[in-house]
Amino acid sequence: MRYSLEKVLENKEISKGIYKLSIKGKFKGEPGQFYMLRAWENEPLLNRPISIHSINDECISFLYAVVGKGTRLLSNVRENHSLELMGPLGIGFPMEKISGKIALITGGIGIAPMNYVLKKIKKCTVDLYSGFKDEVYGVDNIKKYIDNFYISTESGRVGYKGYVTDIFNAKGYDIVLCCGPEKMMYKAMDICKEINVPIYVSMEKHMACGIGACLVCTCKTKTGSKRTCKDGPVFLGSELEE
Repeated sequence: MRYSLEKVLENKEISKGIYKLSIKGKFKGEPGQFYMLRAWENEPLLNRPISIHSINDECISFLYAVVGKGTRLLSNVRENHSLELMGPLGIGFPMEKISGKIALITGGIGIAPMNYVLKKIKKCTVDLYSGFKDEVYGVDNIKKYIDNFYISTESGRVGYKGYVTDIFNAKGYDIVLCCGPEKMMYKAMDICKEINVPIYVSMEKHMACGIGACLVCTCKTKTGSKRTCKDGPVFLGSELEE
């Protein structure tokens, strides 16, 4: 798989330090998969893995946070500029296994892939638990896909003041999908483990190649080290080791 040069349709700041990037064209991808993006020539050396936020007939969109040099350079890209991308990559959420009553748990920019997940879930009862530090973003277009919405902010600005895992109870759910900070995801896994509810988590690791060749992004599982980019990024929680 090789990088292709594509035109930017929009790169808009939707909240402080949070951008929505849309790229023209017809693209493929499943919920939870990602693309490797590059909008610079030499430095930084590594490209940036960003999960699919949405796909339609005209474009693919990514929601990302500016957290370092690469994403800062990416935020400077404007309409009709070109950037390189490669994908879809990785293994996403097991949509064929999702049925019954579902809980989605997100922390911060972990809300990004759940937009696409929600649009693909069919005939299920879906509750969304989302946690943010202060400002809430990325939820306006997905409320119509969920039955109940629970929100927390660390600042107390919106919803419950504290962590999203403080308000999550796994009882009554058939399956849980989770994406966010690693500490939050392991806490969610512990909650699900107590009552034997399966949980799938989207792991976030530094990646170099994105195709499983360099072994930079390995994570520990009960059957040995796995490549987050190739064997994941989505893993069954019970398979992971803390």
